[in-house]
Amino acid sequence: MSQKTLADGSRAATAAIDAAGASAASPKRWWILAVVAVAQLMVVLDATIVNIALPSAQTDLGFSDGSRQWIVTAYALAFASLLLLGGRIADLFGRKPAFLVGVVGFAGASALGGAANGFTMLVTARALQGAFGALLAPAALSLLNTTFTDARERARAFSVYGAIAGAGGAVGLLLGGVLTDTLDWRWTLYVNVAIAVVAFAGGWILLDNHRDAANARLDVPGTVLVAAGLFSLVYGFSNAETHDWESPLTWGFLIAGGVLLAAFAWWQTRAAHPLLPLRILLDRNRAASYLAVLISGAGMFGVFLFLTYYLQLNLGFSPTKTGVAFLPMVGALMVTAQAGTTVLLPRIGPKAVIPLGFAIATAGMAWLTGIGLGSHYAAAVLPQLIVIGVGLGLVMPTAMQLATGGVAAQDAGVASATVNAMQQVGGSIGTALLNTLAATAATNYLSGRDATSKLVRAQATIESYTTAFWWSAGLFAAGTVIAFLLYRRGVPQQDADAAPVVHM
Repeated sequence: MSQKTLADGSRAATAAIDAAGASAASPKRWWILAVVAVAQLMVVLDATIVNIALPSAQTDLGFSDGSRQWIVTAYALAFASLLLLGGRIADLFGRKPAFLVGVVGFAGASALGGAANGFTMLVTARALQGAFGALLAPAALSLLNTTFTDARERARAFSVYGAIAGAGGAVGLLLGGVLTDTLDWRWTLYVNVAIAVVAFAGGWILLDNHRDAANARLDVPGTVLVAAGLFSLVYGFSNAETHDWESPLTWGFLIAGGVLLAAFAWWQTRAAHPLLPLRILLDRNRAASYLAVLISGAGMFGVFLFLTYYLQLNLGFSPTKTGVAFLPMVGALMVTAQAGTTVLLPRIGPKAVIPLGFAIATAGMAWLTGIGLGSHYAAAVLPQLIVIGVGLGLVMPTAMQLATGGVAAQDAGVASATVNAMQQVGGSIGTALLNTLAATAATNYLSGRDATSKLVRAQATIESYTTAFWWSAGLFAAGTVIAFLLYRRGVPQQDADAAPVVHM
């Protein structure tokens, strides 16, 4: 039988299943979207909500500046290294129990962190948050992919999910600032308990359990290889941020991570029940979407991290005012998320939409490099943030929808986990790379100048921020080219319940 005949048959099957799925759509699907959105917001905002509270926590618990980074790194390490395992557990044992256990575990870890009486207890709680988040996040995303069977409704659902994934970091900054200013740093963790109660109640009532990969087995060697590889990769980049790129630990872990992930890819071609079936990665649109998520995750840190520094240290914004300053970007992102997934993607396809989004984000980041010591938020920051939000709103939700669309139901969890892993690894790369480049720019500026002068030191910080923004613009520009080259022409035909058709 020819490949063309097979492809035609697969497309016919896809259309038949799509029609059947549309008629059998869950009447609870929009409530399920609300529950999933709440849970996803909890996971995403915790990547940044603690950052603003760190100085207060450090003063209260008495740990050193060198230890402070581990409050952030512990979460990232556990989350990134266990994501694929969490996604496969959802496929094997059911998405409802994975979702509910993830919610309860995340809430318990948050309560432990809020009650921390020392550095060790707080770091342990953050690592547990990351571990349960790695179970919760892919279960939540795969629930969307299997709940929404109509293409238009799925696009709308993914626009909401993608907007939360893209804007959650800014929401975390706002909420962290408000809670730290009005209550106490511990409430940046305690707030998750309240969010988890809503998510758990909704999940318990609304979700049905499906074990689409119940006949498969867990790929233990693959799990060990990918967990160790992702751990090494994230740790290597985190070490570069806290030490330097020439540190033996930095390169040792980065090389080890690359070797372990290469071994994982080799093993997946031979395992009877692979953790990440390579059929998931062989679709060009899906592979391009994973790269788009990784690049946007890396570039976004240039906005959140260094602009937070600029607003607080140079413009004198309070933590709460800093969070509010990001809201226009969040609004722009949410508006264009709807337009990108429900209007543009079905009409002109990803080869136009996602490169356009990256190009707009590139222009916004380049425009943001015009900040200075005498700049004002309304002129030098606000318009640029809106432009960046417009661009990322076209990229993130659209890429996430394409990354999980057309995947067989038994692979939905691990495909969703791969999306989250790309975003987390991208964030780790961006944080380490941009911090290093910014620090180098500040050092170079101070060289040969009076480093005791407050004006000179302040200008050095501006140089560090603008350098980070230029590199973020470069990342988005690279995303523009890569997305244009990799995405296939035309409007993608997707169905979550159909067997995947491989297009190379």
